[in-house]
Amino acid sequence: MIGVWSPATLRHDPSAEIWIGLRTPGTEVAERVRRIQENVPLTWVDADEVPWDVLTSVHAEGMLRHLRDVYAEWVAAGYPQDRVVPYVFPTPAMLGGMPGRVPAAVHGRAGLYAYDTMTLVGPGTWEAALAAAGAAWTAARRVSGGPAYALCRPPGHHATRDGYGGSCYLNNAAVAAATLRGEGYAKVAVIDVDAHHGNGTQAIFWDRDDVFYGSVHVDPGAGWFPHYVGFADETGGGTTLNVPVAPESGDAVWLAGVTRLCEAAARFGAEALVVSLGVDAAADDPESPLRISREGYFETGRLLGGLGLPTVAVQEGGYHLETLGPLVAATLRGIQSPS
Repeated sequence: MIGVWSPATLRHDPSAEIWIGLRTPGTEVAERVRRIQENVPLTWVDADEVPWDVLTSVHAEGMLRHLRDVYAEWVAAGYPQDRVVPYVFPTPAMLGGMPGRVPAAVHGRAGLYAYDTMTLVGPGTWEAALAAAGAAWTAARRVSGGPAYALCRPPGHHATRDGYGGSCYLNNAAVAAATLRGEGYAKVAVIDVDAHHGNGTQAIFWDRDDVFYGSVHVDPGAGWFPHYVGFADETGGGTTLNVPVAPESGDAVWLAGVTRLCEAAARFGAEALVVSLGVDAAADDPESPLRISREGYFETGRLLGGLGLPTVAVQEGGYHLETLGPLVAATLRGIQSPS
């Protein structure tokens, strides 16, 4: 297994999150990259720059240009906040079926593609997100030589075609899946083992019959992000499977869910696999109520590796710095030691 990364992923500093009306410290910090690299003994290669047409295959061009330009416009306008913080969003409730317009003021445009107040844009956000997508693209193009791991930061599975949120800006897993399709794999499975449902990835491939999306995650019906989607009855065009699990669930329930996803991917006829590798379902993680152990993550990797497919593991969540690296390492060892 090779590891792909870029030092540009360190440039994003969220500074803070605006959550339930409070400014709280950001948890998706650059230190995550160092902790993973210290614990994952791979041969590391540099990410290439992802082509624009690959990005536009999974994201709206307007959103991409917004992420690229909005911070400079914000600074030029002289706003007091040191990050781009949206305050108004063009939701269906606001527009009421009327055609929306692009706001003239950047403080109005700040919410044009954002869907929450916790995913702030700073001076290095675009560069880091672009580099993370480049890591996913590079890794996907190298899977013919064995499994590849993309150390993507910021994560991406909450980013939709037209929007960003949940600490995600560009959808790295979707980039990897689209790249694998372009490399000639007729059917690609994305299996998401982050603690939270990957609403962005599900949305991007919702109507596709060539990409399967499956996720095991804490039940959004129990009050967890992304709240509005991630339920078991969401099947899209028939290639979506969600396995929500109750808070406080441990290894047994989790691994049963992973098994269901692997079985569904096999029935789908997947020829290649993208793993959205979040490790924030661990007991110590501040962002999750689940209780998955290091051994549980190793077994998760073994089940995924057991599919016997060309595999790209794309880093998503995981925010407890002391255990983050060992958990990622355990999962990757499992992928390389299939059951």
